[in-house]
Amino acid sequence: MPRVALVTYDPRPEPSKDADLPVLTAALREAGADARAVFWDDPDVDWAGYDLAVIRSTWDYSWRAAEFVAWAERCAKLTRLANPAEVVRWNTDKRYLGELAEAGVPVVPTRYLAPGDPADLPDDHEYVVKPTSGAGARYAARYTPERHEGAVRHLERMHAEGLTAMVQPYMRGIDAGGERALQFFGGRLLHASRKRAVLAPGTSFDAEKVAHPGLEPWTPTAAEHAVAERALAAVPDAPELLYARVDLVDGEDGQPRVMELELVEPNLFLFLHPRSLGPVVEAVLAAAGR
Repeated sequence: MPRVALVTYDPRPEPSKDADLPVLTAALREAGADARAVFWDDPDVDWAGYDLAVIRSTWDYSWRAAEFVAWAERCAKLTRLANPAEVVRWNTDKRYLGELAEAGVPVVPTRYLAPGDPADLPDDHEYVVKPTSGAGARYAARYTPERHEGAVRHLERMHAEGLTAMVQPYMRGIDAGGERALQFFGGRLLHASRKRAVLAPGTSFDAEKVAHPGLEPWTPTAAEHAVAERALAAVPDAPELLYARVDLVDGEDGQPRVMELELVEPNLFLFLHPRSLGPVVEAVLAAAGR
């Protein structure tokens, strides 16, 4: 009986936002695994007692990125971790987009402003400011040149917390075509979803946002699938990935570009794709048996 840890976050005092976790846990148990949901930062967890630890919904990690990466490296020394610790370290900092661009992957154009850098912001087009370590649109907002002072305050807030900012043109294609998420599991395309624009004009960077508005199933085009495969092939050292999600938007030329490559704790959206539960269980059990 393989022992599988499904690694999540401690949501207290609120209920967990991971609707898939109890369903996946139950399905793994029904398939013969001793599967348990455990908090990544619980000091009492015996990671060596598991055959596999699958990072599922550690959705508070971006507030504690260094601590989380250190945990992943410790955990990987005690059991098999999916995805591997070196992938976690690389993917928790969205400066990886620059590496993907250098590898020839079409990505959303991105500049980075670290603490101490001047507030070099666009003055001729709408743009987005967000942190290189973030999730669920945390500390993200879109600006027009007329809102320059608000964007500067946004930068100052992030820099005061030691965060590096990303500055990207606002991709207007998202208003028409939405953002498409291609989910891979066990090395194969599992399913795809589409959501509408997250950042409404004028919404403050520190306001609560709906992370996945208008979520719906999506059939990816050949071009979208090809770009997603190129992004995955560009991950350094070609590690074995149990899961991956590639988020795409259309560029000005109408072609898909990578908005984000999520290799740490992507929402699987199994509630939207119930037929994907079986393949996920099979892939997890196969990984646990290696």
